[in-house]
Amino acid sequence: MRKFNIRKVLDGLTAVSSSSSASSSSQQQQSGNRESDIPETLQSEHFQLCKTVRHGFPYQPSALAFDPVQKILAIGTQTGALRLFGRPGVECYCQHDSEAAVIQLQFLINEGALVSALADDTLHLWNLRQKRPAILHSLKFNRERQRSTQKQTEKEAGIRLDKWITFCHLPFQSKWLYVGTERGNIHIVNVESFTLSGYVIMWNKAIELSSKSHPGPVVHISDNPMDEGKLLIGYESGTVVLWDLKSKKADYRYTHDEAIHSVAWHHEGKQFICSHSDGTLTIWNIKSPAKPLQTITPHGKQLKDGKKPEPCKPILKVEYKTARAGEPFIILSGGLSYDTVGRRPCLTVMHGKSTAVLEMDYSVVDFLTLCETPYPNDFQEPYAVVVLLEKDLVVIDLAQNGYPIFENPYPLNIHESPVTCCEYFADCPVDLIPALYSVGARQKRQGYSKKEWPISGGNWGSVTQSYPEIIITGHADGSIKFWDASAITLQVLYKLKTAKVFEKSRSKDDRPNTDIVDEDPYAIQIISWCPESRMLCIAGVSAHVIIYRFSKQEVTTEVIPMLEVRLLYEINDIDSPDGEQAPPLPTPGTGSNPQSIAPQSHPSTSSSSSDGLRDNVPCLKIKSSPLKQSAGYHIELVIQLVWVSGEPPQQITSLAVNSAYGLVVFGNCNGIAMVDYLQKTVLLNLGTIELYGSNDPYRREPRSPRKSRQPSGAGLCDINEGTTVPEDRCKSPTSGSGSPNNSDDDDQKMNNFIEKVKTKGRKFSKMVANDIAKMSRKLSLPTELKPDLDVRDNSFSRSRSSSVTSIDKESREAISALHFCETFTRKADTSPSPCLWVGTTLGTVLVIVLNLPPGGEQRLSQPVIVSPSGTILRLKGAILRVAFLDTTGSLVPPAREPWREHNVSEDKDEKDKSKKRRPVSVSPSSSSQEISENQYAVICSEKQAKVISLPSQNCIHKQNITETSFVLRGDIVALSNSSCLACFCANGHIMTFREEFVS
Repeated sequence: MRKFNIRKVLDGLTAVSSSSSASSSSQQQQSGNRESDIPETLQSEHFQLCKTVRHGFPYQPSALAFDPVQKILAIGTQTGALRLFGRPGVECYCQHDSEAAVIQLQFLINEGALVSALADDTLHLWNLRQKRPAILHSLKFNRERQRSTQKQTEKEAGIRLDKWITFCHLPFQSKWLYVGTERGNIHIVNVESFTLSGYVIMWNKAIELSSKSHPGPVVHISDNPMDEGKLLIGYESGTVVLWDLKSKKADYRYTHDEAIHSVAWHHEGKQFICSHSDGTLTIWNIKSPAKPLQTITPHGKQLKDGKKPEPCKPILKVEYKTARAGEPFIILSGGLSYDTVGRRPCLTVMHGKSTAVLEMDYSVVDFLTLCETPYPNDFQEPYAVVVLLEKDLVVIDLAQNGYPIFENPYPLNIHESPVTCCEYFADCPVDLIPALYSVGARQKRQGYSKKEWPISGGNWGSVTQSYPEIIITGHADGSIKFWDASAITLQVLYKLKTAKVFEKSRSKDDRPNTDIVDEDPYAIQIISWCPESRMLCIAGVSAHVIIYRFSKQEVTTEVIPMLEVRLLYEINDIDSPDGEQAPPLPTPGTGSNPQSIAPQSHPSTSSSSSDGLRDNVPCLKIKSSPLKQSAGYHIELVIQLVWVSGEPPQQITSLAVNSAYGLVVFGNCNGIAMVDYLQKTVLLNLGTIELYGSNDPYRREPRSPRKSRQPSGAGLCDINEGTTVPEDRCKSPTSGSGSPNNSDDDDQKMNNFIEKVKTKGRKFSKMVANDIAKMSRKLSLPTELKPDLDVRDNSFSRSRSSSVTSIDKESREAISALHFCETFTRKADTSPSPCLWVGTTLGTVLVIVLNLPPGGEQRLSQPVIVSPSGTILRLKGAILRVAFLDTTGSLVPPAREPWREHNVSEDKDEKDKSKKRRPVSVSPSSSSQEISENQYAVICSEKQAKVISLPSQNCIHKQNITETSFVLRGDIVALSNSSCLACFCANGHIMTFREEFVS
């Protein structure tokens, strides 16, 4: 018999713990003397970490630059990152080693180079003409020497000189870079050699007698458009100096009472404009330094009797652009009146006599005006404005009325609404991406400019992937986005809004049922998607599940199909609030099932119990009006968990959908529910404890006395063994008959203590909760299971559920993994059959058998029978993933149905043929008289992985993944005609384990 082994081939960051390494090495030594029957396709040298691309909006942006000839945009961040953007699809990410904040960026226009100024007093010259941009030169500035008296004074005053470089300017087609400092001096750097010249403009010589005090840091440097030998220097205090570089002296000095934030030239070089801290703009004639030619307060109220306008917020930046035909543009950020409380940040465009205030969603970091020419002494002809916001990039069209924005082609809006879940799918069907793009292109996008995206530089890189890749993101607002990730770029294909299924809450008083979440009641938590059938299933934070079917047609749904499910927890539901037992749920498939679809009615608003507790109420209200659904994903069914005995439903922790079976299953810390979305009925509704029957190893006493509760009726009895009593319906044929080694006195003490606590209400004190938690830990495990199980590791401590008290943390067992498959469910099986593997947070794996009717019309009329198989497997830590391999080590995919259009008529024969389930191919061995191992189940938990041979259910390998941390996500990945287990741990480690078959 072949045995299976998995070995670690990569730890992405650091080594695993010594205990894990020791156990792994001992296991490898045991199998090291055996020769492999199958050649190894994966080796350690095949795995490496490589930076490819980074998507999304730059974190904490701080600087902006644009090359008007090459049409490339650069963004710097406070963490030293550099992002370059060209035409749609052309992106690049770079990082400064020092990770210091980027203060300013300057392109060497049309030369493929960029200068970055950092907060650690360094300048870097980037070469952009190579495949991966790199730093060509660096220059480190030393802080200017100061007299000891000045140092002592500044030290006593608490002044920090932590920002030496304040402003940089590189004239067009010039080799001299001007660097302004916090001390008010200006140094000149030769960009060709990237060395300092001996020319320094000292602040005391620049201002001379115009000011008796220090003018402050340099906030602006620019050369006269008509004379590059004249340099305009702006100081923070309000002083502006026109410096003659040749004669090394100041021609004119301009003083103002208010501090300066920015300065801009008129293209003729005769006037310049300054923005000030009081919200005013001053226009100066260069030959009239006595006073400004004009003072403008764009957002200030003009008062009568010649009084000054009311002060406004500072104008942080202003640009002065001219056009050959028409009035000039004055574009500014900030300057709003102080009485505009709560108004969003804005960009103001002044064109002639018109003033347009464009509100932004986030604070304005910087902006640049895009012009037709790079020459500063010509009419600029502005056509767009690039606005860098705190969390967005906006480009405004200046050539169209109303100043519409351009539709952003970059994947910067991934976090437009916070991402709450993400799924990645590789090797998708080739027709899937065109189908999603087709329906996504039909989604109406109004209000955008009709012109092409103005940032159009760079060239596309070569596509390295030869297979389709799709990323699906779920967001806090309930939206779902499908992204094409096949190439280096990331392009949005289709967007789905799940919130439109529900009624919108107009006020806080109108939201009585959303108690489990304070905000974002539509947030997506889990996504389950079948690329072959295109069936989509999502679970939301308000304990709701929505099943979608893909269609290229547009339909109108008169009544949204809906099911309501009461998912109970046995220990908490010993007695109902009114003293009555909850009624048993009827058998699915019968006409009396209250959970079957009822399109004409919606749930009641409250219960009629004597204590006024809500019951049978979902957290969200389904729309009662017809719903128009455009081409794309259409609603197949909405499932909602409801309030039970005054408690809100717990959030869903796991979800799975199977298109070949027509089933969807989900679970939380209360239990598991299975729904037939073809017949719109509930097949299974069990508390987690009920899955074990009498074989529960955790002894969570007392049990509910409601013996009559049989959620699925005959569907839960073993179809191969006939009807069994409820206590034995989940008994494993492989488990022993001995009872756990817990004393009767301890059990009675636990029962009495819980009954005493129940009489004090639902809200327990912290002391009582701790006592119960300690006793739970003491009585939860049989003695024989303690070496394999650790309650502290297996407790569901990372649950997002808001209603789980400290009493339940040790005893509640959530459903953490679900996997549909065709495999061997019992030891005596000779052929695989449809089943569901269920993993829990306490490290248990249970198997549920599915008896499906034939396809076609029988599938829609006959019920699906579900029954526990009795198989129970255990691991250390919460179960994360279950997968199956054949005898060659290839990944066995679940059964799935190919996609077909449901909204068009077709012949009956074709319809029946398309509805038949496509089974998974297995390769049983017929050469042996005995039942040989036909499959391997690979189970990954938070702590370890096990390989189980099927149908014998023997554990042939156990791998301890981590002892000091836990696995956040694990999956079995098909790679290079082989398979490997990939794990991402909470401590940042990335580990992969390869398969190994040995004789």
